[in-house]
Amino acid sequence: MTCSPGFLCGCRSAARRAAALRKYRAAAAASSLLAGLRLPGGSRRSGGLSPVESLLPSRAAAGFPAQRERSASPGPAPSALGQQQSSPRLALSRLGQQQGKSAGLAGGGGFRPSRVVVVAKTTRYEFEQQRYRYAGLSEEDLKQLLALKGSNYSGLLERHHIHTKNVEHVVDSLRNERIEVRLVKRREYDEETVRWADAVISAGGDGTMLLAASKVFDRFKPVIGVNTDPERSEGHLCLPVRYTYSFPEALQKFSRGEFRWLWRQRIRMYLEGTGINPTPVDLHEQQLSQEQHSRAHVNGRFHDQRSEISGPHLLPVRALNEVFIGESLSSRASYYEVSVDDGPWEKQKSSGLNVCTGTGSKAWSYNINKVATQAVEEILKIAKKHESLNLPLSSELIQKVTNEYNDSLLYSPEEPKMFFSIREPIANRVFSSSLQRGFFSKVCVRSRCWDACMVVDGGISFEFNDGAIASILIDTEDALCTVLLEE
Repeated sequence: MTCSPGFLCGCRSAARRAAALRKYRAAAAASSLLAGLRLPGGSRRSGGLSPVESLLPSRAAAGFPAQRERSASPGPAPSALGQQQSSPRLALSRLGQQQGKSAGLAGGGGFRPSRVVVVAKTTRYEFEQQRYRYAGLSEEDLKQLLALKGSNYSGLLERHHIHTKNVEHVVDSLRNERIEVRLVKRREYDEETVRWADAVISAGGDGTMLLAASKVFDRFKPVIGVNTDPERSEGHLCLPVRYTYSFPEALQKFSRGEFRWLWRQRIRMYLEGTGINPTPVDLHEQQLSQEQHSRAHVNGRFHDQRSEISGPHLLPVRALNEVFIGESLSSRASYYEVSVDDGPWEKQKSSGLNVCTGTGSKAWSYNINKVATQAVEEILKIAKKHESLNLPLSSELIQKVTNEYNDSLLYSPEEPKMFFSIREPIANRVFSSSLQRGFFSKVCVRSRCWDACMVVDGGISFEFNDGAIASILIDTEDALCTVLLEE
């Protein structure tokens, strides 16, 4: 996700609402997102191996990163939660034995799923309709209301039709190949639907891709993104734009094996400490005012503070892009302690911290840390002045230095490492800022915040207040299976 210079961005405004439903929806959220969770290595699978497993004879052939040697203490032990981790080598060794037995394996080593779920985004037009449906507004009333808000009704309707047409194209293309299809929206997309499918296709933009990936815990189940409105959506996580309009060509390439599996590493999170609430809140479903948020949060806080100290909970979500931790109110500094790679704890105050994957290094993290050519030019002028450098500061040199630094912030989605960055760190005689950014394998954060949240991919949030400790790390078992097609 990208972030505007103003601190109250999508993630931050989302974070404001993160704790609001603790009192009202704890049981419902637990049943919807925690029940039936299929953690890596702990899931039961019927019918043998998935179509993707059957066509991957080895880790190297799959393009999966080499298995890392585990340190003596990489983080809270999964055994503390009663989890049993399966061996990736054992799982992949079975692939050669089962090769050719899956219904999704086409001749020549291609991939042809039998059942696909298509997750379609909710367009702005649909959102506005749903937002005011209880008011009984007619279409003309909605048109006038949008005009009063400065929105173009005709434009929203046109984009909705474009999206709908492209979704129909994807669904029809699949059915023409005799592939069984389920078309679902956000609220209909659940764990049962994921279990039913051989593959998941997100029809929307990057946000829809993040949603589709959030419920997939089987690392051999492909998630494929299709950008259904390329003129308005960047679609970094989606197939090249040409396949939006020629999806049958993409299906043929899948069938012939003319693609590469791309294993996008994801972040897992453990939560422990006092007063923690491991129940996730879907921020896309909640549209709470600041008053509603504050009232619900205060009502629930004191009960939580009486909670006993809790051991590490493996949270029921994986981050494909990033994890953001910070205060809900944008004008309030976030106070916490941080430790990287099991190093010493450091007190910090800032506007929040961001931990991203290689996939997320092109998103919010990049926009937090990139430098502008103006800043580079001013720094080079100062360096030239103090060192008496005989260096012509041409626009080409300034642009080259800028690009080289900004490119250093990016790395492969398949690399099992995280990029950690502090947003607007406060440095004084009390608070240090020695840890501002860098690549690490493990990040631990102890909250000293008053009303903070840990937000995953801008859509799922967990309360993260004083006494809570988060351990953030990457395990290759959590990698998301995606595909890479050439233009």
